[in-house]
Amino acid sequence: MRLRSTASLVACATLLYGTLAPAQSPTQTPLHLVPIPRQLTQYPDKPLPNGFTVVCLGCDTTTITTARPTPASEDAFAADDLRQTLLERGLTIGSGIRIVLRRLADHPDPTFTPEMRPEGYTITFADNTLTLTAATSAGLFYAAQTVKQLIERTSSGFVLHPADIHDWPAMKYRGLHDDLSRGPVDTLAFQMKIIRTLAAYKVNIYSPYFENTQQYVSHPLAATPDGSISPDDARALVAYATRYHITIIPEQEAFGHLRKTLIWETYADLAETPHGAVLAPGQPGTIPFIDQMFSELAGLYTGPFLHIGGDETVDLGIGRTRPDVQARGLATVYLDFLQRIVTSLEPLHRKILFWGDVAQDAPDQLKALPQPIKDQLIAVAWGYSPQPRGFDAYLKPYINAGIQTWVAPSINNYRQVWPNQQLGLEDIQEFTRDGQRYGATGQLNTLWNDDGESLANMNWYGILFGAAAAWQPGESSIPAFQQSYAQVFNGDSLGILNRAQDELTAAMTLLHQAHIIYATEGSDGLFWVDPWSKDGLVMADKIRPVSAAVRLHAEAALTLIAQAKQTEPNLRNPDAISAMDFGARRIDFLALKFQLADEMADAYARAQSTALLPPPRHGQPRPEPSTASLLSDINGVNGRLQDIIDAYSQLRDMFAQQWLLSNRPSGLRPILEHYDYTIGLWYARIDKVRTAQRQWSDSRTLPSAADLGIPPPPPINPNP
Repeated sequence: MRLRSTASLVACATLLYGTLAPAQSPTQTPLHLVPIPRQLTQYPDKPLPNGFTVVCLGCDTTTITTARPTPASEDAFAADDLRQTLLERGLTIGSGIRIVLRRLADHPDPTFTPEMRPEGYTITFADNTLTLTAATSAGLFYAAQTVKQLIERTSSGFVLHPADIHDWPAMKYRGLHDDLSRGPVDTLAFQMKIIRTLAAYKVNIYSPYFENTQQYVSHPLAATPDGSISPDDARALVAYATRYHITIIPEQEAFGHLRKTLIWETYADLAETPHGAVLAPGQPGTIPFIDQMFSELAGLYTGPFLHIGGDETVDLGIGRTRPDVQARGLATVYLDFLQRIVTSLEPLHRKILFWGDVAQDAPDQLKALPQPIKDQLIAVAWGYSPQPRGFDAYLKPYINAGIQTWVAPSINNYRQVWPNQQLGLEDIQEFTRDGQRYGATGQLNTLWNDDGESLANMNWYGILFGAAAAWQPGESSIPAFQQSYAQVFNGDSLGILNRAQDELTAAMTLLHQAHIIYATEGSDGLFWVDPWSKDGLVMADKIRPVSAAVRLHAEAALTLIAQAKQTEPNLRNPDAISAMDFGARRIDFLALKFQLADEMADAYARAQSTALLPPPRHGQPRPEPSTASLLSDINGVNGRLQDIIDAYSQLRDMFAQQWLLSNRPSGLRPILEHYDYTIGLWYARIDKVRTAQRQWSDSRTLPSAADLGIPPPPPINPNP
C-alpha cells in the first residue's frame, strides 16, 4: 500500500495476553526466519516469565474498520494481527513479557538509517520487553511478522527467542504474479489467503494475470461466469489487501495471449490472424478495445500500476501486419504499438508494466524511445531457468535505456506433477541477485498454470523463497531457506517436512537430469503418456534407469509427511501438507506406471513362450509360472492393469479434492475428463487381455502381442 506519515502516538492499548513456556536450556537455539534479517543478535535462551502482553503505542482499536485507515488504525491492525496469530498458536492468558509497537517519530533511534525508513524496522530486547520500532505502518507490520517467527514450538510448549534485529528490504517492490487464465481461477477466499501469506513474508505486490478471466462491463463475452473475477470480487480483494500493505497490480494481456477473446466473431477484425492470439496493431479498433478494459481495471484496482502483458507476440507479422513488419521491422512495429498503448492510457495516471522478452532484442530502439514514454514504463524481464552466465542479457537493454526494470523468475510449477524446486529456487536466487546488482527496483516472482493442472497449494515453497530473495540483499542462501521452511510455514519444530521437501526435489531432479521432462509437456506429460505408445516407449527408455530411485524418493517423502503429522498433529497450513502428499503420490505412480508396463510386456512374452512348451509330465514341477498365471498377473484380481486403473482412479478423486480447496469449479471438468479417458484406455486393455485369456482357455493359443497393443519386452539390463 502507499506509505503514510507517522501519527501522534500518545496512548497505550493492551491488545494481547498469552503464555510462554520457559526455554529448554541456556544454549543458543538457531532461529528459523524467512526472510533472514540483515542484522541479528540472538540472546542465549534463558527462562522467561510466563505470559506476555502486546502494547501498541498510539493505537485506537475503534478505528481499525474505518474505510480509509489512518496510521494509528494501521498500527492497531498490526498489533491485532499479531494477537490473533499467537492466540491461534495455542497461547493462553498471562502476563510478563511485553511486546511494544511504537513509531520512530516519537521514539528517535540514531541506528535507524534513512534507507530503513520506508519499510524497515528494529526489534530490541531489554528488561523482558521486545520493542518494535518503525517509521511507517508497513515497517511496524513487518516487525510484527518477524515476532511471529520468533515464537517456536518445543516439546513442552512455546518459546519466545529474544533478539535484536535491524532489517529493511533490498528491493522496493516484492511481488507474486498469479496466473488466473489457464484453468485454475482462485476463489476470493483463497486469494485472501494468498494476501495474508504474502504479507507475512513481507511481500508488497500481488499481480493476478488475466487473459479472459476478469469480467468487463464493456466486453462481457469472453469471461466465464463461474471462472472469472467479478467487479465486486476485485473491489473486495483490493480493500482486503490494503490492510496488509499489499498493492494489487492487475495484468490484462493487451497485445498477445488473447485467443480466448479473439475467438469471438465480435473481435475478428482486431486479430492478427483468424481466431489467433495477437491483436493487429494497425486495426482501428485495437486501442479503443484496450482503453475500455483498462479504464475499468483502473476503477477496480486503485494502486499506482497497471500491467499490459505484451509477451510472446509470436503471430505478429504473419497476418494483417505482415506488410508493415516487412517494411519497418518487427521490433519497430512492436515498440510503436507499445507507445500507442502507453499514450492512450496516460489519462489513467498509472505506471505501465510490460513483459521484456520481445523488446530486449532491440536495445538501440529502446534507447530511442521518447523520454516521457520511458518514464511511464516498467520493463519486467523474465527468465524461468537458471542461466550459467547470469541474466545480464535480460537486464542490460532496459537498464542502459534508462527504463525502470523488475525481474520475474519462476517457481517452475507449470506442467509439473510437483514443482521442479531445484530449478525454481536456483532461478529465483540468480535472477533476483542479478536484478539487485543492476539496480532493478522490483521482483515479480511468477507461477504459471500452462496445461491447467497446477494446484495452488503446491506452490508455497517457491513463493516463500521468492519473498526471501527479494527482501534479502545479494544472493539468498537456498540451504538456509530449506532448513527453515517447515518450521516457519508449517510450525514443524523438528523440520521433518523440510526433509520431505528434499525428497520430492530429489525425485524431480532425477527426472529432469534424465532428460525425460520435455519443456512442452513437463512431468505432467509423463504422468499422462501411454507407456506403450510411440512417445511412451521413448520416455520409457529414459525413465527406466531412474524409476526405482524416483519412487524411493517419493515414498520417503510420503513416510516423512506421515511422521510429521503423527509427531505434531497441529501443524499449520494443512492444505499445503496435503498437497505435498498428493504430489508425492503422483510422482510415485508416474514411475510405477512405466515399471508395470515393462513387467506386463515381459509377462506376455513369457506367456507366449510358455504356451509353446509341452505340458509337464505328472508330478514334475513346471520350470516357470504357467501361461494362465502369467496372464493373470497382467489381468487378474491383483493384476497390473487393475493396479494402473486403481491408481488413476484414486488420484482422480484426490485431484478434485485438492482443486476445490483453492479454485472455482470452472476448469476442473477437463482435467477429470482426462483422468476418465485414460482410465478408459486401460479398461479397454483389460477387455483385450481378457479375450486372450479366454482364447488360451478354449484353444491353448494366444494372439500376438501386437494384436493386444503390447510392445516387445524391454532389453534386460546386465547391471541392474
